[in-house]
Amino acid sequence: MERNQDGFMGVNSPPNPDFANGDEPSVSCCNFLLDRTGEVVITHTSDGLSWRLVDSLNDEGDNFSCLGFKLVSNTEMEVNIADVYAVNFIGWGLVHESALASLEVSLLDHSSEMYRFTIYVVHKSKTQSSVWTPSVYTFGHKDLEICMSWVNQINSHLHMEVKRPKNLLVLVHPRSGKGHGCKIWETVAPLFSQAKVKTKVIVTERAGHARDMLSSITNRELNLYDGVVAVGGDGFFNEILNGVLLSRHKAPYPPSPSDITSPSENECSVSNHNVNRTISEHCDHNEDGSPLLRGSENIGLESPNFGKDSESPFPNEMFRFGLIPAGSTDAIVICTTGARDAVTSALHIILGKKVHLDIAQVVRWKKTNSANEEEEPCVRYAASFAGYGFYGDVITESEKYRWMGPKRYDYAGTKVFLQHKSYEAEVSYLEVEPKEASSSPEADPEVHSRRFWCLPKKPDRMTCRVNCAICNSKSSDAITGSLSLAQDFKGMKWSCSKGRYLSVGASVISCRNEKAPDGLVADAHLSDGFLHLILIKECPHPYYLWHLIQLARKGGEPLGYKFVEHHKTPAFTFKSLGKEGVWNVDGELFLAQQLSVQVFRGLVSLFATGPQE
Repeated sequence: MERNQDGFMGVNSPPNPDFANGDEPSVSCCNFLLDRTGEVVITHTSDGLSWRLVDSLNDEGDNFSCLGFKLVSNTEMEVNIADVYAVNFIGWGLVHESALASLEVSLLDHSSEMYRFTIYVVHKSKTQSSVWTPSVYTFGHKDLEICMSWVNQINSHLHMEVKRPKNLLVLVHPRSGKGHGCKIWETVAPLFSQAKVKTKVIVTERAGHARDMLSSITNRELNLYDGVVAVGGDGFFNEILNGVLLSRHKAPYPPSPSDITSPSENECSVSNHNVNRTISEHCDHNEDGSPLLRGSENIGLESPNFGKDSESPFPNEMFRFGLIPAGSTDAIVICTTGARDAVTSALHIILGKKVHLDIAQVVRWKKTNSANEEEEPCVRYAASFAGYGFYGDVITESEKYRWMGPKRYDYAGTKVFLQHKSYEAEVSYLEVEPKEASSSPEADPEVHSRRFWCLPKKPDRMTCRVNCAICNSKSSDAITGSLSLAQDFKGMKWSCSKGRYLSVGASVISCRNEKAPDGLVADAHLSDGFLHLILIKECPHPYYLWHLIQLARKGGEPLGYKFVEHHKTPAFTFKSLGKEGVWNVDGELFLAQQLSVQVFRGLVSLFATGPQE
């Protein structure tokens, strides 16, 4: 190869004839100057791009180094087109050539002016595979036609990625977590601009603002967007989720606690359950004094837009939710992307990744035990967790210390733990096939020979990961979409548990977070159609402490005790035998003395892939 007067090989060479005419060749090659690297040969196929330093083509044995560090390894790259999120022409300007990439020039870097374009690529971290980082590569060429031809050709492939969003509604909670919601959005906003994704950004002005807006917007207006993105924590995501679903998702109610009869101590049956009952009653969203909902209007379960735009129902396959973490715990993001990282979440959204997510429907039948007249049902939706007892007490106590920020949860948790309260309640849950049934230690004969607090043999775990076989499988036991097992509850077996409990919890997902690295239930899945019902029976204080310690350990066994019941179920009912019940639903207060919960398999889609590790 010969160099021209600029010392740049092939800079004035004509473009590939097929490529210049706009046709799509199977393989295209051209020489470009890669900024701060040197001259490279780029090869473009329908699957992706690759480039290699020209000098390394001349001499395969040469590995240039400086002070003992090899440099050639960084000049070879293969990029899948699915990992390219943007390519932009940036005009005429300087491209810096690394002199170390060529033995024919001096040791000083020099620059050339030419036409340039940038390619934006997503890479996975070498140390944490779930963390994604953006990289920018700038290429230069003296021929404008060649530059534009390559930009257009790569963009044509990117436009074929139909699952990538073009227009998003972004809702920012300015006070989420440590109050950095706006700063976090400002950090990732340039990524969306680079990818030419249009965003309509709304910074919420009060609690309940996002829910009220999404409840009142028509389906036709919502269809203008490929998805809605929350910049905030789990509670803010819950607000947005309820804003979309409360006025749009129609499904029969699960049985109420009064529908469940107990002919024997541990067995139950369903009686007088009206499967045709659907959400149509009004529910006061502000009555619980929830900080999330304070100051919001009372939006009924039947909004003025309910039933409109039936040609574009929600939820649907194409519309997705996005979540950029800015909260105190961010369990949903960690479970769905594997990392509590705003850039990683933004890149999942830009690349149009998709994973289905189970959603729990929580129906309150009675708010307090003192109410004499029949109450109208009130509904909430949960994406991660609903808990009573310890969990409800922590969220209640933490509201007194909001000025402390996220640290209030540690303080409130310690205070509630020291109080060691237990509550009398009755829980009924729907049984499933034996292979999916209760994993309570009582089912293992080995446990009976052990002491009350001793750990059983560690079971094999099937944790949820990218392309999870369990989430992608079909199950006749799971409630899918708007279909509900409520229609078949009469023919299914219910089990009852009654006693004093420190807590009653239902995990929709594993709820992994920084304080519980494996989550509440390590083998919970994103979209298998099951809840994990966890009943912590009254026990001595040290035993409960050991359970919490196991939760905080990587590889711990928090469920492996006789005082812990763990049941895998699509639905359950709850009745407090006290005056009232305080629940924690995705981090928000919900008062309910009697309620029912059912899970809908893959009800919504999220811009995510599932965790890599």
